[in-house]
Amino acid sequence: MQCDRAARGGGRVWPWRPGRRGDGGFVTAETAVVLPALVLLAAMLIWGVLAAAAQIRCVDAARIGARAAARGEADAAELARAAAPVGARVRVVPAADTVLVAVEAPCAAPGSLGGLLTVRVGAEAVAAREDALVGVAEGGGGAWPA
Repeated sequence: MQCDRAARGGGRVWPWRPGRRGDGGFVTAETAVVLPALVLLAAMLIWGVLAAAAQIRCVDAARIGARAAARGEADAAELARAAAPVGARVRVVPAADTVLVAVEAPCAAPGSLGGLLTVRVGAEAVAAREDALVGVAEGGGGAWPA
C-alpha cells in the first residue's frame, strides 16, 4: 500500500495530519468580522470625497457672489446660494472699497451616521467694489494705478 501511494504522488509520501481538519471555518469567521469594518471604511472614504466636493462648491459660490456684489448687483447673495451646496448659508459684508462673501454649508455623513457626524465646510472671497470707482477722472489719480 505504501508503494502505491508513492507511485501516484510522484514518488513522495504525504503524511496524514489529523490536526488540520478543524481549520475549515476560520476564513468565514474572519471575513464576517472584517467585512463590517471594510464597509465602514468605504463609507468614510466616500464621505471624505463628498465633503471635498462640497468645499469646492463653497469656494465657487463665494467667488461668484463676490464678483456679483463687486459689480453692485442686488441679487449677489441669491447667485451665491444657487451655486452653493444644499443648506448653505451665505453672508455678504460690504465695506468701503471691498465686499466679502462668506459661504458655509453642512456636510453630513452617509446613512444613519448623518445625524451624529456632520462637518461644516465653508469659504470666503473678497473683491474690490467696482461701484466705488464711480466719479474717478479719466486721466487717472484714482484708486487704480495709472
